[in-house]
Amino acid sequence: MLNKAILMGRLTRDPELRYTQSNLPVVTFTIAIDRNYSGNGRERQTDFIDIVAWRRTAEFVSQWFTKGMMIVVVGSIQSRRWQDKNGNNRTSIEVVADEVQFGESKKSREANSGYQNAGYGADYSQNTYAAPQQNASRPAPSFDMPTGDSDFSEISDDDGEVPF
Repeated sequence: MLNKAILMGRLTRDPELRYTQSNLPVVTFTIAIDRNYSGNGRERQTDFIDIVAWRRTAEFVSQWFTKGMMIVVVGSIQSRRWQDKNGNNRTSIEVVADEVQFGESKKSREANSGYQNAGYGADYSQNTYAAPQQNASRPAPSFDMPTGDSDFSEISDDDGEVPF
């Protein structure tokens, strides 16, 4: 059996980080994803998908993602049954995230910071995206190659023969 979901969309609100009784971090958030097909002259419809992430992934999402940002989520679809406060049986379907990645570069986010109708359906067009302010106590992650003593080195442009 295969249960794998790969989704890319924009956060509809800031992620909500909580901790279980055993101090395990868990974050919940919702992403908006436009459908590919809109039909004859109709506006595209948007699906709102609930996402849950645990442990280090939860902390990562909580620290670096805010409302309006593009996110890529890889995980599995899960359903759970529960009863509401009136005793009615309910079913929730959500994606449990295994991997989370930025869906756009910081430059792209800043360039698009003033756009309207961020890919949401007509009912969601009032939202605008503003690039998050960098918190001075939380520097942005760096993905540059290490300097100084490193096991990595540049490969020369030598056109030597291929060994096979």
